[in-house]
Amino acid sequence: MVLPLYDTDPLDRNPWAVVTWTLIVINVIVFLFELGASEETGLVMIRDFAVIPAAITGQVTLGGSLPPIMSVFTYTFLHGGWAHIIGNMLFLWVLGDNIEDAMGSVRFLLFYFLCGAAGGLMHVFIYPDSTVPLVGASGAVAGVVAAYFILRPCAKILVLAFGFVPLRLGSAWVLGFWALAQVWNVLMPHKGDTAWWAHIGGMLAGAVLVVLLRRPELPLFECMRPGDALNVRANVSPENRRWGSR
Repeated sequence: MVLPLYDTDPLDRNPWAVVTWTLIVINVIVFLFELGASEETGLVMIRDFAVIPAAITGQVTLGGSLPPIMSVFTYTFLHGGWAHIIGNMLFLWVLGDNIEDAMGSVRFLLFYFLCGAAGGLMHVFIYPDSTVPLVGASGAVAGVVAAYFILRPCAKILVLAFGFVPLRLGSAWVLGFWALAQVWNVLMPHKGDTAWWAHIGGMLAGAVLVVLLRRPELPLFECMRPGDALNVRANVSPENRRWGSR
């Protein structure tokens, strides 16, 4: 297990990752509300906002305030515990600003929700009869991981390996290992409580969407050297500058 702490990939457009920070703040606020909510309120939040596959496929009726299909967007803001939210928010904090920088804020917000929805729908496809709620931003974050891998495979990331060993590794190694771990776990007969298929769905969506939503001048699988970000910015046309602005 690895937890990212910091990356060295420069932001070449705008250091103010407003959408990334806002998503983190909303997730934390919702989680704190969950912690302080009564048992009844907590059950209502799960009923209305968590992905419950059997409700989406029409096999059970829950009587929530929203159509069940809308939960593929709302479930990303609910989390099952401190470890769950800290892990997701660390990945979003370290990697999300770079993907927002590569797309622009509006497109990144669309990207994030589509990856989350893809993760939720993949989970429903694999477990259509399940009444176990799916919560967490992992599907959306998995899309961010895939996008970062495709755009910046040679960036350096400081991680905590096994929760306590600090290492500075290339992102291709860190994120590639993380992706392989998701595939490994979906192949295991005992999958535990983690919705691994939601991670796979988010990753697949992220890999496709980053090609479509990135700024058109950004190459894929680029290995940038120090100072290259400044050169990219200097060579961007005024039209593309406006397109990618926040």
